[in-house]
Amino acid sequence: MEGKKKGLSLTTQILIAAAGGVVFGSLIGPWASNLKFIGDIFIRLIQMSVVLLVMTAVAGAVGSGDGQDVGKMGFHTFKWIIFFTLISAGLGVMLSMLIQPGIGIEIANAEAIANASAETASLQDTLLGFVSTNIIGSMADSAMVPCIVFALFFGTAMGTYTRQSGNRNLVEWVTGFNTIITNIIKAVMHVAPIGIFCLLANVAGSTGFKVIIPMIKFLGVLLLGDAVQFLIYGPLTAALCKVNPAKMPKKFAKMSMNSCGAALCYVAAIFFMAQSTGVQLTTSQMGMAILLSCLMCMGTIVVPGGSVIVYTFLASSLGLPLESIAILIGIDWFSGMFRTLMNVDVDVMVGMLVSSKLGDLDRDVYNETKAVEY
Repeated sequence: MEGKKKGLSLTTQILIAAAGGVVFGSLIGPWASNLKFIGDIFIRLIQMSVVLLVMTAVAGAVGSGDGQDVGKMGFHTFKWIIFFTLISAGLGVMLSMLIQPGIGIEIANAEAIANASAETASLQDTLLGFVSTNIIGSMADSAMVPCIVFALFFGTAMGTYTRQSGNRNLVEWVTGFNTIITNIIKAVMHVAPIGIFCLLANVAGSTGFKVIIPMIKFLGVLLLGDAVQFLIYGPLTAALCKVNPAKMPKKFAKMSMNSCGAALCYVAAIFFMAQSTGVQLTTSQMGMAILLSCLMCMGTIVVPGGSVIVYTFLASSLGLPLESIAILIGIDWFSGMFRTLMNVDVDVMVGMLVSSKLGDLDRDVYNETKAVEY
């Protein structure tokens, strides 16, 4: 019996659609704007599920009651993950302001830019906005931060109820509901190549092939960011662990836990979306960019095309126009390489730092004077 033929993966389809959209739009010109509504439908299909997806994911994780205290090891592991993630996010801010990957094209129309620019507030108002007076209204407005705050409270209260009553029906309902929403997202992602083709055709129709320049600049931010992180984290880890940093590259092969690379990427994406649509981020919005990027790294949504969800979440949370998401999605396969590279390598460093702190780092194994199987 002949085996089933495998079709192109979703990632490959998106890459082909992105390239095709750029070429088609550049050749056809302004007429390609007639396809934009199809891409907008795709973005709306994503938007309609983001709030529920994030809220149920957060509430389910907090209220599941599955977490266990792992003592000193857990403390030191979490400490270093937070440290590296914050540094990576801050580096994303600096590099994005320096390189300005979104400058050079204007994607959103004047009305969208004006509406987004109006979303400025003082620090007090920003903090006040973390708490909703009407969670249903916040969900309807896609106000993600107050929705997450509510989900944290709901998850905590649900966890308390579950421990006291022993009844896990509500936890199972929330996690089951999250699975259903995830399945909706998976179904929507089947039409992602069509949506991305139409969105990029629209952008390229008005900007031509120069739309490729911000793509390259964005990837340049990630490449430079990874290089700088290596130069910072490698020597720091080697110094604290008292080992030879030259042997460290061999150790970067078999782990994946934190998301430092993703933190830098998400911050850069926020600046890209703002710069390419003419929005000036305030200081409080930059701080929010770091906070939200780190938050998404603590529990990245695992669905096909998960970056689409994250980019939509970040844009909605900061009041940024969504038009530039198509460019970010179109190059996400390349962005993913840079994210993964840093994620995996920092995992090794975190493991070394924690084991050194606990006195468990075997320097003979590190220096390859003693062989082990793992």
